[in-house]
Amino acid sequence: MDLGPHAAFIIAAYVMAAVVVLGLIAWVIADYDAQQRVLADLEQRGVTRRSQKSEAA
Repeated sequence: MDLGPHAAFIIAAYVMAAVVVLGLIAWVIADYDAQQRVLADLEQRGVTRRSQKSEAA
């Protein structure tokens, strides 16, 4: 496979794209974990979702 005279640029572009995609995946996973912790804290305090039916009703 010959990429020609621009092989370094092509490889660098693919590497950078992979780094960005992996970074975004890591960011989403970290944010999901943070949101789960916040939700658990709110539920522990007794805050419920408005869409959740109350047990008294």
